Amino acid sequence: MPSQAAKGVSRRDFNKLAAGAAAVGPFFLFSERSSAGEKILKIAKWSHFVPQFDAWFESMATEWGHKHDTKITVDRIPVEKIGALATAEVKAGKGHDVFMFPWSPAEYYQHAIDHSEIYQQVASKYGSIPQLAHRSTLNLKNKTYFAFADFWSPSPLQFRQDYWEKVNMPYGPGHYGSLYAGGKHLREEFGIPCGLAFTPTLEGNITLHTLLYAFRAWILDGSGEVLFNKNVFALGALQYLQKLYRDTGTADQLSWGPTGNVQAMLAGKTSCTTNAISLLRGAEKQDPTAASKIWLQPPLLGTNGVGVTALPHVTNCSVVWKFAQNQDGAKQFVADLIDSSRTGYASSLGVNFPIYPKTVPDLIVRLTKDPQADPVFKYTLLKDALHWTPNLGVPGFATPAFMEVFNSFLIPKMVQSVLKGKSTPENAAAAAAAEIQRIADKWRQIQ
Repeated sequence: MPSQAAKGVSRRDFNKLAAGAAAVGPFFLFSERSSAGEKILKIAKWSHFVPQFDAWFESMATEWGHKHDTKITVDRIPVEKIGALATAEVKAGKGHDVFMFPWSPAEYYQHAIDHSEIYQQVASKYGSIPQLAHRSTLNLKNKTYFAFADFWSPSPLQFRQDYWEKVNMPYGPGHYGSLYAGGKHLREEFGIPCGLAFTPTLEGNITLHTLLYAFRAWILDGSGEVLFNKNVFALGALQYLQKLYRDTGTADQLSWGPTGNVQAMLAGKTSCTTNAISLLRGAEKQDPTAASKIWLQPPLLGTNGVGVTALPHVTNCSVVWKFAQNQDGAKQFVADLIDSSRTGYASSLGVNFPIYPKTVPDLIVRLTKDPQADPVFKYTLLKDALHWTPNLGVPGFATPAFMEVFNSFLIPKMVQSVLKGKSTPENAAAAAAAEIQRIADKWRQIQ
């Protein structure tokens, strides 16, 4: 049975997306002509926030292809186009052999092989499957794995220390109350707004899902039952966001495209945001002086008994499609990715944290003595990132229902309706809860 995610994509759409994927490139071949008996492996991967990582990945794939007598193609896909291309491939029943998502591809579980054997192969070297991977790639119904996760990216708070020092918070806001109080002071006295992402983008999705979780406005529970708006927490979160935007924000927050929050921070236009550290790495390259003024801290302390928590900015999940033409090669390539984790971490400038800690055993040393950081210990606080980073779908797993809520940008759209004055927090929360219920009921029938 085709998944709901696969509906509504015509062959024309698929061909257009496939052509676009090749165009955004680079479309990468290490060999112009296949030798007799040479196999082909086609890989689609989301375009990384650190471009040099993609260059490293292609080089690594080249080397792997030479060792396995396989011609490799790698297509870089902009993050915002990943879902559309994956849906088009599923609809057509053809495409890439390996498809790499920046989040859990739970909606596509019916079209993916069972990746259990890949996890088992990796376990012989690096141990049993870590919790973040387990809860991001397990299908709860049949206890199979629809993807393989190899790295993730934490999403700390990044703030301009020189700005926050102006309001007597030199170490930044520690919780959502001080984010509002300090942010209000900064905008009123110095004209510097807060810079959280509120748009239907990856950054907005992660920021707002993190905030809802921090306010205990959870989407689904561990058994897939809808929790949202069944208590006062959802309404409280929306009322807080309404007040935060009104008193600390900027109109630009409602129109930013992908990485809009990053660009605003790099330009010194905002005081703080949550994001992967690719933001700070970009500052270190673009303007080292400005970078020295951007500090990190753990996520903001939650309310109602929720501690310091932030959802991962990225959870890299590789899928081998059931319709892959080189399924054996795809499985081997995905399993071998783990062996390159150490080099991948370095090539990503530390953005890619390893799912398997043993693959980068000196991670804490690297964080405490970073050669590009000013000061060199700036990234030290990330040593505890795994402790404050749960999986998408928390307090449950990354289920198809949760990921449809995530990928449809339901939460950012709900928030925007409130911030633009189109809906009250009460009505927006009720409408979102109804849509979440519809999605949960649909997937319950499918599964």
